[in-house]
Amino acid sequence: MAVMIETALEHAFNELLKVVLQQTIQTARFKTLLKRLEKTLKGVQPVFYESWTLSKVLDRPEKEITMFIDYMEKGKELVVKCPRINFWNVCQKLLHSNKLIRLNNELLRFFQIEFHPMSTSIRTLIGVYDLADKMDQVLSAISTHDPRMYTRSSLCSVPMLPELIIGLDSHREELKRMLLNDDAQVLVVSGSGGCGKTTLVKLLCHDNDIKDVFGKNILWVTVSRPSSLKTIAQKLFEHYGENHYEFQTDEEARNQLERLMWQMGSDSKMLLILDDVWSESESIVHDLKFRIPGYKILVTSRFLFPRFKSTYELRLLNEEDSRSLLCYSAFPCDGIRINVPDELVNKIVKLCKGLPLALTVVGASLCGQSLLKWKTTYKKWSEGQSILQSNTSVLLSLKSSIDELDELPIVKECFLDMGSFPEDERIAATTIMDIWVELYNFDDEGMYTSENLIELSLRNLINLAPRGKDTSELEGYCNELNVTQHDMLRELAIHLSSQEPVEERKRLFAEIFGNRFPTWWTEQITQPLNTRILSISTDETFSSIWYDLNAPKVEVLTLNIRSKKYALPYFIEKMHQLKVLSVISYGVYPTELYNLPLIGKLSNLKRIRFEHVSLSSFIQPIYSLGNLQKISFVMCKIGDALMSSSYVPPNLTELEIDRCYDLTKLSSGICDLVNLKKLSITNCHELDILPKGLGSLSNLEILRLSCCTKLQELPKSISMLQSLSFIDISDCLSISVLPEEFGELCGLKVLKMSGCRGLQELPVSITKLLQLEDVICDEETSYLWMNVESDLYNLRVNVVEEDRTESFMKIIQ
Repeated sequence: MAVMIETALEHAFNELLKVVLQQTIQTARFKTLLKRLEKTLKGVQPVFYESWTLSKVLDRPEKEITMFIDYMEKGKELVVKCPRINFWNVCQKLLHSNKLIRLNNELLRFFQIEFHPMSTSIRTLIGVYDLADKMDQVLSAISTHDPRMYTRSSLCSVPMLPELIIGLDSHREELKRMLLNDDAQVLVVSGSGGCGKTTLVKLLCHDNDIKDVFGKNILWVTVSRPSSLKTIAQKLFEHYGENHYEFQTDEEARNQLERLMWQMGSDSKMLLILDDVWSESESIVHDLKFRIPGYKILVTSRFLFPRFKSTYELRLLNEEDSRSLLCYSAFPCDGIRINVPDELVNKIVKLCKGLPLALTVVGASLCGQSLLKWKTTYKKWSEGQSILQSNTSVLLSLKSSIDELDELPIVKECFLDMGSFPEDERIAATTIMDIWVELYNFDDEGMYTSENLIELSLRNLINLAPRGKDTSELEGYCNELNVTQHDMLRELAIHLSSQEPVEERKRLFAEIFGNRFPTWWTEQITQPLNTRILSISTDETFSSIWYDLNAPKVEVLTLNIRSKKYALPYFIEKMHQLKVLSVISYGVYPTELYNLPLIGKLSNLKRIRFEHVSLSSFIQPIYSLGNLQKISFVMCKIGDALMSSSYVPPNLTELEIDRCYDLTKLSSGICDLVNLKKLSITNCHELDILPKGLGSLSNLEILRLSCCTKLQELPKSISMLQSLSFIDISDCLSISVLPEEFGELCGLKVLKMSGCRGLQELPVSITKLLQLEDVICDEETSYLWMNVESDLYNLRVNVVEEDRTESFMKIIQ
């Protein structure tokens, strides 16, 4: 029996190695991961010729070895599938990457136990192997120093089309005729939530006839709720590069916007898209009507607006298109039905009543399920609400798809958590992942949190999109992605989380319009709230006058704000179990924060995220928090808020600073963060120098400095960072030389340096980097490595394609 198992293990291993070698040559997709698998397998191969080592492997329980043989056989199928993965589908790409990474890790895990001391070929592969799997994407260039990061051409540009559009071609033609031939200035596209209004208008905007008429003057603004004329005007001004305007009144905003629209529309016609307009915003649409020749407004809304007589009511899909859409989601192989009778498919299609959102979500929930699952799903759904005529019925119908997540309870919890964020906003995936790490004890490296995001995306419950230009292979993790969610699905998450009495809810979502608090809050419930997740959203008119709230068990607090000034509520100092605090401003300008010292009283706090806010030195007490592990400053006006030598978080392991455009230098106090493992300072264009004592960060493993365009050099002390395995200096345009001591970084495995235009030569010591596996650079920089490749036998120089326009935009800043 032992001989049979040994033979089966070696056969499965050799078959896996064979297909990896084939695919590495034949396909360009997942090239980095396939090469890594190839290296791992070749490193493991000697085990089968070393009897002592092999005997140690075979000492494992027979069941474990048999299971691993089966795992390698499935791994072979996984590798063979690489060329067939749709790279345009971010979700499929990430999911497949994650599986390849896991296969690599499982090979290392299985074969690394108790090796012969001389078998160094294996041990060199162990350790911080996954660090290369988390390589950043090079973000798109930023043409101004504006804190909101958008360029002139992106803020109000038309969004990209989804991968598949079914049943909207005839609607597009009808809508196009109305828009081009109707004299009305405002055209409203109306329909129920989830019926495809936004997708239809995207399709229209990408139509060649429409682009011929309106050219580049097609502007897209998501209105949502809450909104105001001032907010819309500021977005449009910012889109055209006019960042210095700050309107005091709606009347001023209207007058200045009319002037701008006249100026921009003087030579061609102009189309303004107002997406997702609510009934209370009808007056905003009216105020945006200007007497400009060729200027039109196209509105999408769940509501009808009698004031605007030109309305296109979007009909639901017919049965044939409904079936196609459901099959596309349920049967990923080009929508071909597998082992499910036509009659059953048609019954489920009819229950969806032609609503695209329902068809997509329900189809995704049944993808890969057995026939029995299809039958039981139909039975449960047919016994419930079946007519999708109102938003309430849509929510109830979509609930059946969420019920399918009962088999994946953590994924279901993650879906419900999405109600914490405002509608129609892009949320950084890391914001969500930080919450899940603490709530569900996920790994801090990102794999399992990423898998839950991918699972939700595969079920069409969220959308994933890269934050910037994808210039490198996304290797499994979601760190560089944004998350969006259809507002109907967000409402569903809130609806399902609000079934219990307020004081018993696990999640509590409070939306404050003006200074009108929810009734349950103002009624002052006497007993403490038991919620673990508290989300409070306020609009631009909120005055920061708070009612008290007794919620001692809160572990995650999300504050979604829009006002220019915002005072943190005093009741947070009583949240002694708080682990994650996220303060994010969605206004046009950074929000000025007050009451920051309150955070210093939250002794259990582990993760803090400040995004698009203005900070002050009053933040310093938070750096004394003994349990603080990660802090993020994103698009912040940071001033003197960074830690000084007097306040240093003793257990901080990760510090992120991104797009903080007033950051000119780092305090020397950062060098005292002896437990820091990840330091990310990116897109900080005024930063020109790093502290000389950076080498004191003895535990640092990852250093990201990409797009710090004025940074002159790396400190010489960097050579002391023996644990450092990943460095990214991409687009650091002003770095002209690397320290001569750079070769002392004996643990360095990955170096990203594309766009380092000032770099003319490499230090002689670079040949000492024997552990260096990957250099990612542009073609020009790759020539610097030609003379040293022969000395670094593990090295792969990966040349990325350069965007000339993007490079120019960085240079002129």
